[in-house]
Amino acid sequence: MFCLHLIGAKSLVRPISLGHRQEKLTSPFGSLSALPFAGDSTMAANTVRVAAAQMTSINDLVVNFATCSRLVKEAAAAGAKLLCFPEAFSFIGARDGESVQIGEPLDGPIMQKYCFLARESSIWLSLGGFQERGSDDEHVCNTHVIVDDAGEIISTYRKIHLFDVDVPGGRVYKESKYTEAGKDVVVADSPIGRLGLTVCYDLRFPELYQLLRFRHGAQVLLVPSAFTKLTGEAHWEILLRARAIETQCYVIAAAQTGKHNDKRESYGDTLIIDPWGTIIGRLPDRLSTGICIADIDLSLIDSVREKMPIAKQRMPIDFWKAASL
Repeated sequence: MFCLHLIGAKSLVRPISLGHRQEKLTSPFGSLSALPFAGDSTMAANTVRVAAAQMTSINDLVVNFATCSRLVKEAAAAGAKLLCFPEAFSFIGARDGESVQIGEPLDGPIMQKYCFLARESSIWLSLGGFQERGSDDEHVCNTHVIVDDAGEIISTYRKIHLFDVDVPGGRVYKESKYTEAGKDVVVADSPIGRLGLTVCYDLRFPELYQLLRFRHGAQVLLVPSAFTKLTGEAHWEILLRARAIETQCYVIAAAQTGKHNDKRESYGDTLIIDPWGTIIGRLPDRLSTGICIADIDLSLIDSVREKMPIAKQRMPIDFWKAASL
């Protein structure tokens, strides 16, 4: 991908998506609509290609796996080193408790099929929101699993913030009824940099992202999600861009979209965002199934952080404890 880095300006990056929609790029010098295509040989050596999937999962493991398998092949063919799937990629229940019934340990047959996909296509997978069997028969863990290109599970994060919310104008959600919350902050090293793992509702709690960046050195934040239509319309993009800007990290947000059943609908709008807050990858259709692709430039992370050194300037927690109001 061709990149031009300007201090105080948006990074000039050609986003790619299925359909290869061409977007105008902006800079202090006006519109730039003729930059080389992302697959051009001028792409910098320190960039790496990533992909984020968008889909409409249902309560059918076989159908969802077929969709995921197709998207893995598309991402691998496009040269992506990592493909990120949304929360609940393998299953979304149509009735209460259905996800608990299909919950399995990570070495069970469902997850092993996805590990085989990674190995078969030699691609890393971010599997956000797998129904991992919990500590009792009444609960599962909402588990974000990172699988390497050899099909090995290298890291797992269990969702900390559970979606117990009465959505204004919508339905009441009680994720904790069937899901047990995680307790650990998790990062994982990968070919695209150090990954900070989160899931969906975590997005509303910036402290987690601050820990991932400033204590654990994250460079790329993963936010697999199934945002509701109402909350997505109001807050999805602005929260994601805020997390990217305040941590100076790339953000990859793979999203569920459309109607899963009579009770549940997701907002969609899968996004890839750079450390300056610029959207560099987005599907043309918010409700479509497909992948968006962008090239991550690790030198951009360093440049943004050097020019605006917030890691050195932020006050320690002890300062705020002692500060008077």
